Formats: sequence, C-alpha cells, structure tokens
Amino acid sequence: MQTQESLRRKLSGAEDLKSVVRTMKAVAASNIGQYETAVNSLGDYYRTVSLGIIAYFKQQNLVTIIENKETKRNNEKIICAIVFGSDQGLVGQFNDSLVDFVSQSLQALPGRKEIWAVGERVQLLLSDIGYNTSKLYAVPGSVNAITPLVQQILAQSEEVFNNDKTNEIYIFHNQQKSAVNYIPTTQRLLPLDEMWRQSLTTLKWPTKLMPQVVGGIKPTLLSLIHAYLFTSLFKACAESLASENASRLAAMQRAEKNIDELLDELSHKFHSLRQSSIDEELFDVVSGFEVMKVDY
Repeated sequence: MQTQESLRRKLSGAEDLKSVVRTMKAVAASNIGQYETAVNSLGDYYRTVSLGIIAYFKQQNLVTIIENKETKRNNEKIICAIVFGSDQGLVGQFNDSLVDFVSQSLQALPGRKEIWAVGERVQLLLSDIGYNTSKLYAVPGSVNAITPLVQQILAQSEEVFNNDKTNEIYIFHNQQKSAVNYIPTTQRLLPLDEMWRQSLTTLKWPTKLMPQVVGGIKPTLLSLIHAYLFTSLFKACAESLASENASRLAAMQRAEKNIDELLDELSHKFHSLRQSSIDEELFDVVSGFEVMKVDY
C-alpha cells in the first residue's frame, strides 16, 4: 500500500527526471541550431561550386558526357553505400528506419554491395540483415569534427573509384524535415556522368556574361569537382546530425509529456491520501469529543 512518504519520494524523483529531460531538450535544440547553420552556410557554397561547373561546361561547349561502358576488372558491378547513422541513445527509430531504407534501395540496384558505415549501431543493424561492412567510421560529435571525417571518406572513395574497384557510390542519411521530423534520403556521389550533368542544368548562371577559366583547364575542373564531392558529403553528415538531434528532441518532448502526466497522477494520489488521512484524524477528534460529551 502506498503511503504519503512513498508518494512524496516518487514525486521528487519525477521532478528530478523532468529537470534532466528539460536540459537534454535544450542541448538537442542547441545542437540542431549549429548543424542547421552549417547546412545553410554550405548551401551557398554548394550552389557557387555548381555554378562554377556549369560555367566550365558552357565555356568548353560540353553538351553531354560520354559514359565509359567498360566493365570493371572483376567483371562484376560493385555498389558502395556510405551510410550515416547514430551512436547516441534516445533517438527512437533513427537507425532502424534508415537501415530499412538502405536495404530497399540497395535491393533495387544490381551488383555486389559494399557498405561503409558511420556509426557502430547502424553497422550492427546492417549486419543483422546480411550486409557486411568493409569500413567503419566514428560519428562526429561536433561541427568541427565533420571536416576530418569527410576528408577521410572522400580520399578513400576517390581511391577505390579511380582504381576500378567500385562502379557507383551512394550516400544514405536522414534528412531533417521539421524541428522534430526527418526522412531517410539518398544521393549518388559517383560517377559524375550525364545524369549528374543534367541534374546541374536546373541551375542557371545569374548573369548574361559567362566567366572565364583562369589558369589550367584540367586543374580548375578537378578543383571544382573535389569541392562538389566534399560539400555533398559534408552536407549529408551535417543533415544526419541535425536529424539525430531532432529525433532526440522529439523523444524528450514525449518523455516530458509522460512525466507531466505521471506528476499529475502522483499529485492526485498524494493529495487524496493526505485528505483521507486528515479526514481520519478529524473523525477521531470528533469521535473522541462525542465520547467525552456522553461521559459528562
């Protein structure tokens, strides 16, 4: 049977837990802000690089990219999937929904699959459904930690692609849609073929005067492409981290709501029990008074 003291302890514990949840909500909201700022800032840079590539195509009168149809040395198509997950707790179905999306997407692509996982938890989930991970990276803990990770992934992806070890490279990550909502998405990183060129045609050069390439033609193009690949990976990682914190914020909001409901229930029980105790004491006093009246 619950007593006033036990209910008081439960109320105190719930209040402490609510304080922790509020702190975690504030931290998650702050993290979302810094990652969103990074994504927005990168968006302008991404557009500038894309415009530079478009200007290069126009100056070189490049209207199409001829794809190399030769097979790889092992005569087997290899698909590399770079999956950005989370190693933090209280993120709900963040990794699970992403893994389901990765599995469905890869099943539609012919060839052997190779997984590069960012995060041990998403790696374990992918292993459970039959995908072996050839590379594992730690999830960045801040905006400043994204650049070293992206540089490492970019260097290794360019190496395996240029050495004819991989046909296509895809990025998979969660993308934030609202303050507390996200969806899994994918982007093909390599090869940069005619499909990629056509995706850039949606952008238009802002003026009638086209820029001129200063210096060597090939070094300029290589620099633009490297910047394009870097921003694609950085953007995916930053969006994944923003989505992770959005998922945690949603979880904390649900937890806070549940704690408020628990506090209301405990408060009601505590006050009811207290009132019952007071009523019993008053009844004892009245009964004693009635007994004294009879005696006198």
